[in-house]
Amino acid sequence: RRLTEDLFLAAKLEQKQLLLNEDRAALNEEAAAVCAACQSEADQKGVALCLSADVLLPVWGDSVRLQQIVQNLVTNAIHYTPAGGTITVHSFAAEGRALVLVQDTGCGIAPEDQAAVFDRYFHTTADTKHDSTGLGLTIAQELAHLHHGEITLESEVGKGSCFTLALPLLED
Repeated sequence: RRLTEDLFLAAKLEQKQLLLNEDRAALNEEAAAVCAACQSEADQKGVALCLSADVLLPVWGDSVRLQQIVQNLVTNAIHYTPAGGTITVHSFAAEGRALVLVQDTGCGIAPEDQAAVFDRYFHTTADTKHDSTGLGLTIAQELAHLHHGEITLESEVGKGSCFTLALPLLED
C-alpha cells in the first residue's frame, strides 16, 4: 500500500499536479506532531527520540505536506539508527529561514552515496536492511521545493546523518 501511495504521489509531483492546501502554519508544531506520532516506533526500536521545538516558526504551507516531509526524515532516522542510538529533532530560525534538523546516530551515508540520496528509488549501500520504497526522500525534497525550501544533508559513515529542512520564515 505504501509503495502504491508513494508512486502515486511521486507521479503527481513529477506532473506538477499536486495542489497544496496552503495557509499559515507553525513548522515547529508540525515537527512536534510528527515526533509525537513516531514516538512509539522509536520506543519499540530502543531509539531515543528527542525534540527541541519550542520556538515559533511561522511558515506558509500545507500542514499535512509539511508533516509528511518531517515524517519521512524522522522515520528514515529511526530505521537507520540502531537500538541505543539517539535522534534529535531541533527547530529554530536562522537568516530568515525556519529550520528543522533531524540528526541521528545511525550508520551514516557514504560520501559516494550522498549526492544520490534524493534520487528516486535510491537505497544506500550500507548493510542496514530497510523496508523502503526508495521514494521517501525524493518526495520530501519535492514537497520542500513546492514550499520554496530545500532539504540538505550532512553525514559521516559510522557517526550518523543530519537532514535539514529549510523554509522561508514568515515575518509578522
